[in-house]
Amino acid sequence: MKKECTVCCHHCLLEEGKTGACGARRNEDGRIIASNYGRLTALALDPIEKKPLARFYPGRTILSVGSYGCSLRCPFCQNYEIASARENTGRGRTGPAPITYYEGRHERLLDTAFYSPRDLCDIALGLRDRGNLGIAFTYNEPLVGWEFVLDTAKLFHKEGMKTVLVSNGMASQEVLHKILPYIDAMNIDLKGFTEEFYRDFVGGDLEMVKDFIRKAADSCHIELTKLIIPDKNDSEEEMRQMAEWIVSLRGGKGDEIPLHVSRYFPRYKWTTPATPVETVYRLAQTAREQLKYVYTGNC
Repeated sequence: MKKECTVCCHHCLLEEGKTGACGARRNEDGRIIASNYGRLTALALDPIEKKPLARFYPGRTILSVGSYGCSLRCPFCQNYEIASARENTGRGRTGPAPITYYEGRHERLLDTAFYSPRDLCDIALGLRDRGNLGIAFTYNEPLVGWEFVLDTAKLFHKEGMKTVLVSNGMASQEVLHKILPYIDAMNIDLKGFTEEFYRDFVGGDLEMVKDFIRKAADSCHIELTKLIIPDKNDSEEEMRQMAEWIVSLRGGKGDEIPLHVSRYFPRYKWTTPATPVETVYRLAQTAREQLKYVYTGNC
């Protein structure tokens, strides 16, 4: 029996055993499940500034975890090995399927390890003497496996630790409503500010992302990131429009929401030369016409 997944804008209609466009949600016995639940591809203790979060407990560290899968298809993806990974499911297979991604035409195996929410909580508690304040879901898109985020965040809150979400923001209001009470801070990518950019270039929905940001901004600490890609989202006009919209958040008090303006480098399928540093600085200065806290990255 086919089942619709409603987590993101794609609304994949999946036959039994099939996986959606994100590579991480599957129809199993008529239920949509997160096949990447607890299956981590990355685990590290990072500076909080690396998320990037500039105004949320600066100087502290945070246990950072990643799985696999993503709801977007950015041709410039910096973590494409895990974002584009897929399960190799087949007849008669039992247990978790191996995860693979493609390097050109060649299939590569991606290692995963299972960690329960309790496992991660114990690790995080053990790192408090190294400045750890909690957990950050990052590296791939966490919300394609929002169930694991929710279960883990609930446990971390019981232990008095912080939970951070680094997301592309392309998730339904239903998902956001479920996780938001347990999220202390987010960094959300606002990759561009035109429908064409989202629809044709990264395979997403700008309005869904804006709705996500609007709701999150009223409930927790948020910072936004815009990666500047030459000839795609690098005009001063677009930056002014984006900054004006950010100001409109929180009832017109969004000028205090930090914005990270970041430099693109060639990666994955996109080979355009790196964004000139002066372009990043110029657009950051444009954003400062309306926003109080603007940071540059990768320069």
